[in-house]
Amino acid sequence: MSDLLRAPAEVKYAEELDWLESADDGHRPFSWRLSPRMIRTFVLGSERSDGLEREIPQKWFGDRSIVERAIVTLASDRGLLLIGDPGTGKSWLAELLSAAICRNSTLVVQGTAGTTEDHIKYSWNVSMVIAKGQSRESLIPSPIMTAMERGVVGRFEELTRSTSDVQDALISILSEKYVSIPELSDGNGDNIVFAKPGFSVIATANSRDRGVNDLSSALKRRFNFVRIPMVASKNSEAEIVRFRTTELLRRHQIELDVPPTLLDVLLQSFADLRAAAASASSDDERLESSLSTAEQIGVLEDAILHSQFFGDRALRAETLAGSMVGSLARRSPEDLAILNKFWHGVVEPRSKQDEDGPWKGFLEGGREAIAKLS
Repeated sequence: MSDLLRAPAEVKYAEELDWLESADDGHRPFSWRLSPRMIRTFVLGSERSDGLEREIPQKWFGDRSIVERAIVTLASDRGLLLIGDPGTGKSWLAELLSAAICRNSTLVVQGTAGTTEDHIKYSWNVSMVIAKGQSRESLIPSPIMTAMERGVVGRFEELTRSTSDVQDALISILSEKYVSIPELSDGNGDNIVFAKPGFSVIATANSRDRGVNDLSSALKRRFNFVRIPMVASKNSEAEIVRFRTTELLRRHQIELDVPPTLLDVLLQSFADLRAAAASASSDDERLESSLSTAEQIGVLEDAILHSQFFGDRALRAETLAGSMVGSLARRSPEDLAILNKFWHGVVEPRSKQDEDGPWKGFLEGGREAIAKLS
């Protein structure tokens, strides 16, 4: 893992998955590596009632029913569509589920405006086609086709970012569970790739992309929709930020304890900005940022790295404020005006009430950052 910038879940948690597989005596659908109950334990962490000999840490923070419904869907013949706002952990949950089910979360298609039907079906090795003609050897299977051939999970990120013709190509795969290759002759059966038991598709969609490339009714029927809400609990959000930040610090080999008071400042600031966005009457009065938990993690990581490289290696409120302004001020002058109003109307009164706390430094750092960007 030390040679990888970011190890996939099946590599990062390989030892844990091996142990869970050895201790798992539950029924496993198809060729799944773990039973549904053990997959839930891997994702959400173990409880005393599970009776396991070792503690399994929680990796995704959300409602248990969401994970259970996702697992049940993957055991059926329908695809799973995880939909929610940016930063709600859709991709991370999809990766964890794929790692637990088939120990491979890397069969991924990234949906963009440039994604074509070839990306979800197949393409050709042009040099081999010129030399030997079209054959199965010269065919380049897509990640989805590879998942079909192996009977494992394929992933489709940002489904609504892809165009309607690409989405339509996915309908036949989810319905018929095979891909035809008309370029090949049907004499030896090489012109059809059938999905093996265990094949399924986990797709993600950003609820803010509604209207970009809306899903057709036919494609919607092939998916079970599982909506992932924003984290509403402050305690749960704090736990997520701590968990992900600890991983990032370990990756950078940095030893640092985030002061609880600064974490409270970060969480409260995001909560206040979300409340302001909810009451705003127009998009110009809202930050372009989704103000998600992922955004908070990014702000905190930026502040920590800045402290390590250009500070005294102690995380300070001024640095945190500067990172927050730099991360959230994406439009000028709209976002800067919103942040300036927030710092004057919310942060300044808090700094006066808590003169000995971190809010005073947070006020000064934010003002300085806004002035530099204005």
